[in-house]
Amino acid sequence: MAWDEWEQLKASAAERQPDRMQINGLPPEDRPNAGNPQGDLKVSQTDLAKIGDEAFKLYNRLWKEGRVTSTDSCGSDLDSQGFALGKALQHVSTRWDKQLGSVMDACALISNHMDFTKNAHQGDEIFIERHVSSIYVLDDGFDESYAPPGQKNAVYGEKNKKDEKG
Repeated sequence: MAWDEWEQLKASAAERQPDRMQINGLPPEDRPNAGNPQGDLKVSQTDLAKIGDEAFKLYNRLWKEGRVTSTDSCGSDLDSQGFALGKALQHVSTRWDKQLGSVMDACALISNHMDFTKNAHQGDEIFIERHVSSIYVLDDGFDESYAPPGQKNAVYGEKNKKDEKG
């Protein structure tokens, strides 16, 4: 492709603005449902707990209601009586158990991950809060307007006379 042809293609694409791709934005019809226009994701501890709780409930329901133990014995009985359906039923039962196990593992993973995420973020919040509060105290010590000129800064407290004597 010649350079001139490339330039012509770029110019014609620029003229067709409605057809161009927009990477960092939403079409106007989707904007009312978009939430924060900046696109920032905000998740509260309550949201994480709800997701983890629902995954845990689903795991328990699958354990109680999703397992079909009667098909194993039915498949064995039919097979022993010479029915080809017996082996097919055993095969379906084995595949069902494997697939059910995969879904249950995914639910357990989601539940555990939400618990871990909730605890990790809570730890991060505590760390940040402590760090910021220590910066605040340090900043007060350097703030000249905190105490009038020539007076002691109250942040540091009064010295004991015993400590001065050594």
